[in-house]
Amino acid sequence: MKSLRQEIKEMPDKDIAERLETETLELSQLIINHSITPLDNSGEIKAKRRNIARINTEIRARELNKD
Repeated sequence: MKSLRQEIKEMPDKDIAERLETETLELSQLIINHSITPLDNSGEIKAKRRNIARINTEIRARELNKD
């Protein structure tokens, strides 16, 4: 099984942008749901934030490599 980092590195730019948008929407939804009714596993919010950070890091690394 591939880790998220390996998965992201193999994705084309377009797919990474879509994944970032999806993760951001899911994080927003989790935060809203958590404010209404506490989540059973609030660690999901932390995991989503980290996934978003990993995606942003890969996007930035690709920008720097293009120059």
